[in-house]
Amino acid sequence: MPDHATAWILVTVAAFCIGVSKAGFSGISLISVFILADLIGAKQSLGFALPMLILADLMVYPAFRKYASWKSVWLLTWPALVGMAVGVTVLGNVDNDTMRKVIGVIILVMCTIQLVSRIEPEKFFAIACTRRFGFFCGTAGGVATVLANAAGPILQIYMVSRRMEKMELIGVGARFFLVINLLKLPLSAGLNLITPEGLLTNLILAPAIAAGVFGGHRLIKVISQKVFEMTVIAFAVVAGIRLCFF
Repeated sequence: MPDHATAWILVTVAAFCIGVSKAGFSGISLISVFILADLIGAKQSLGFALPMLILADLMVYPAFRKYASWKSVWLLTWPALVGMAVGVTVLGNVDNDTMRKVIGVIILVMCTIQLVSRIEPEKFFAIACTRRFGFFCGTAGGVATVLANAAGPILQIYMVSRRMEKMELIGVGARFFLVINLLKLPLSAGLNLITPEGLLTNLILAPAIAAGVFGGHRLIKVISQKVFEMTVIAFAVVAGIRLCFF
């Protein structure tokens, strides 16, 4: 559990960002990834964040269940499982310092993909319609979710590039991540990344997660998502550079 006021403020911000990301602003999840990796360690942050992600998924799923079907979810799940297997292999063979750099690289790669998708949207759409791109995104998402709990931006980029309607996008994401995060639970427990103290802190932070979920739903209606996500990308670039080099 955090041992001083500043740490509590930071983990509360991270929990709030997790909730907001589940409501449609997936890029902001990179902020929570950075805060938790910097505060409690790269590996430990994975197990600490996972119960909060599942709690947020359980909040979002009922609200968006009518906007998507399970068919789209299963198409993404099997390549994600391949990526998760790769991620587990890597996770078991790296130290904390290396994990910081891995997470930093993942963040920077995701930011680059987000920027490229905005520069050439038509070309990106043509690529996005191919099965290879779908397999790549699913596999990359599987690796990112195991190593950094950061698959959201990858999968959102994939769905946005296929011009999926916003509410359907959130609905598919809610189903997909509920399944994936539940599958990750025994993996994280087996690696001793989930602790009783961490679960207690997760419970204390539940109101911040709920505030993020419902606050994020309101933000989508009143703030330009493009402007918001570009701000998040700028922050994420700084975070990625810091994790890689400082």
